[in-house]
Amino acid sequence: MQEITLPKVIFGTSGLGNLYVALPDEVKLSIVNESIKCSAKPVVFDSAGKYGAGLALEVLGRSLKQLNVSPSDVLISNKLGWLRTELKTAEPTFEPGIWRDLKYDAVQKISYEGILECYEQGNELLGSYHAELVSVHDPDEYLAASKSEREQTQRYQDILDAYQALNELKKAGKVKAIGVGAKNWRIIKKIADDVMLDWVMIANSMTVHSHPAELAEFMLKLQQQGTAVINSSVFNGGFLTGSAYYNYQLTDPAKDKNLYQWRQQFYQLCLNHKIEPVQACVIFGLNAPGVTSIALNTTQAERVAQNVALPQSIIPEGFWKEMVGQGLIDRVYAASYL
Repeated sequence: MQEITLPKVIFGTSGLGNLYVALPDEVKLSIVNESIKCSAKPVVFDSAGKYGAGLALEVLGRSLKQLNVSPSDVLISNKLGWLRTELKTAEPTFEPGIWRDLKYDAVQKISYEGILECYEQGNELLGSYHAELVSVHDPDEYLAASKSEREQTQRYQDILDAYQALNELKKAGKVKAIGVGAKNWRIIKKIADDVMLDWVMIANSMTVHSHPAELAEFMLKLQQQGTAVINSSVFNGGFLTGSAYYNYQLTDPAKDKNLYQWRQQFYQLCLNHKIEPVQACVIFGLNAPGVTSIALNTTQAERVAQNVALPQSIIPEGFWKEMVGQGLIDRVYAASYL
């Protein structure tokens, strides 16, 4: 296992791939520029072939080159498993409704050959730069698409074969570390039992709104075995900071009353204690068991410096006590980890 040292804040790049909004190129360039300026070297960027069907990788590589950034000053994570393909429909088929103005589609390719194809394509899109942190992206979605138990067994073997390919890249010195990125933490746990992982990225699962005790125990185990834990999407896809999307699914205030009520109480407590919701989300997510880093994404260049400063936010102890008291944080979790 390769122990890797990561900064507290890793820069997510889904915004460079037109998640929810298509930003002008000059705005994307300024976001990358601010990320470089505000972080110690090497600056860590997290990307994926899924982000805008490769657009995020393309923009990241192009922006770094325009800014004359040395490849040694950046460490790029590419979550592999989605391959850019021709767009044959009105909008991309891989995640309808959340990506804007894309010129390509993407298909999931998880297998020995498929993951290598994604790796090569990713580096081509990055141009002068190469991904040195690699992982299998969305293995949970890949397994969930199974139509039978037999197919699920085959698909899980595809995932193990993909890791064989990644391990060969690591042994050859082409990449530094191997991980996994998924929303369903139980699938991460299943893979971690069968594959030696250097790092894991847990998305949507360990947040101030949702923090299962079983997941916390698993994250502690990862820490004990030297596996870095990156906490991603600590705002539950933006919902906790004001978006209508919860874990990338559009919500309905009439149908999702509990969600909206939770958020309203959370906001009121933040207001009472003179803190920003984003601060509470980040501090909770960063201090969850075993977490070494947090992945933050922004579509505003002026927010980059603020994001880098968020881990230094001071949250009054009374805020957490009231969160527990109002049932907004699970009491079992709070007793062990807060």
